[in-house]
Amino acid sequence: MKKVIAALLTISLILVCLYFGLRPQPEPVAEVTGLIDAPTLDDIHTDDGQTIVGISMPDRLLERWNKDGSYLRAQFEKKGCKVLLRYANNLIDTQIDDIVDMIREGADLLVIAAVDGSALTEVLDLAKSANVPIIAYDRLIMDSDVVDYYVSFDNYKVGVLQAQYIIRILDLAHSEKPKHIEFVTGDPVDNNARYFYNGAMDTIKPYLDSQKLISLSGQVNFYETATAQWSTDIAQQRLQIILNSYYPENVTLDAVLCANDSTALGAVRALESDYTQKNPVAVTGQDGDIANIYNIINGTQGMTVFKALREESVVTVALGLALLDGKRPAEDLIAASDWDFKCSYNTTDYDNGKKLVASYLLEPITITADNIEHQLFDTGYYRRNSAGLIYAAK
Repeated sequence: MKKVIAALLTISLILVCLYFGLRPQPEPVAEVTGLIDAPTLDDIHTDDGQTIVGISMPDRLLERWNKDGSYLRAQFEKKGCKVLLRYANNLIDTQIDDIVDMIREGADLLVIAAVDGSALTEVLDLAKSANVPIIAYDRLIMDSDVVDYYVSFDNYKVGVLQAQYIIRILDLAHSEKPKHIEFVTGDPVDNNARYFYNGAMDTIKPYLDSQKLISLSGQVNFYETATAQWSTDIAQQRLQIILNSYYPENVTLDAVLCANDSTALGAVRALESDYTQKNPVAVTGQDGDIANIYNIINGTQGMTVFKALREESVVTVALGLALLDGKRPAEDLIAASDWDFKCSYNTTDYDNGKKLVASYLLEPITITADNIEHQLFDTGYYRRNSAGLIYAAK
């Protein structure tokens, strides 16, 4: 019996050795940067002296990133630059690979809207070694001392505007009866989501503390109200659960503070399918997506915070060209411009964990049914075709 067991063990050992000896072995990982197949400076090629700008956007799922990419590409190309535009499909590894490829292709400047603001430290160090300046676009890049500038809207104010709308529309300053609210915040890996949340909560907290405003679910803090990847479906499913759990037929919900338009779209769908009361529910949003513009017009969404992305691209291009010209601009970039929109220079509020990042901040505006025609259509940001369908102007 012992001989049989020994024979079986010998056969098993032989099979294991054969398996590990024959299976394909992984390729070695570059040790210097921790990146697979990371380029050296000798790998980088230039394009006959033409300035090359690499633009990395998070994904195509949100309407706004498609607009950002389109505006930035058009503005840089108008200035004679060659543009490498990549979308990362909300995947960190894909964005890192895209940035490595753009450095290899000779990018002179990188404009990056991060999928995860804390995941790019190593690849940015690689960009630094290639002397490529970096502009963090719309989302602050964290944990890196090589980020040169940050261009965005005042994201804290976005949350303030959303909260102010709810305070006004529910007349909380004069209301004696408590109102009910639920919160649908943003993607926890998007650093901007915390600014939106903090702006809203700092503004609305006195009414929560005084019980003039109550969340029956008790879900108020950032992480329990967060929505992964700003997903419409996740926002819808979570609010449906809240409605069915905390809002029976005799209880009204008065407001849903949603951080952006994709989450607001989910909230509206949940209200349409699972809310039984007839009162209007004040729903906030951000970005001015086309589906949400329809909802504001038909009354199912109360407001959106609009950020003129063309203006953000104008500032980014002006800043990028100054960097490529060897300049380190500050307020003088704004002073020398002929911009017909507000932009401020900030060196105190955007700490990425390694440095205070010099920032250019634009002003967001509140869009409601009362001013939507003037702010979005009269200005040419959106138009209607002959059938009355809304589309974004290029």
